[in-house]
Amino acid sequence: QVQLVESGGGLVQTGGSLRLSCTASKLTINTYATAWFRQAPGKEREIVAAIGWPAISSYYADSVNGRFTISRDNAKKTVYLQMNSLEPEDTAVYYCAAARGPRYYLIRDQYEYWGQGTQVTVSS
Repeated sequence: QVQLVESGGGLVQTGGSLRLSCTASKLTINTYATAWFRQAPGKEREIVAAIGWPAISSYYADSVNGRFTISRDNAKKTVYLQMNSLEPEDTAVYYCAAARGPRYYLIRDQYEYWGQGTQVTVSS
């Protein structure tokens, strides 16, 4: 059974940084388009960033553009989300998602595999 595992969440103050990691079992994440979504309490799950493979193309939501960076380390078979200048509005559960093929998608239904999520809390 394919599993995506997120790590790196936690509690940080406004302006701080966190780096989330996503690894996979029974799936070579290097050859899957991968995205980070987030869901805050009472809100819909929204896309934050996405990356195709090879890591030529990427996407960022307007709310995080310039602050977050999505990247791959193929040797470690890991996808990262570097989050800088964090704001209380970034507080959410962050999910890693993977889709077959090189092209990333912006719609959650296009992603076949999901992790369990990691909590990110930004205090003011």
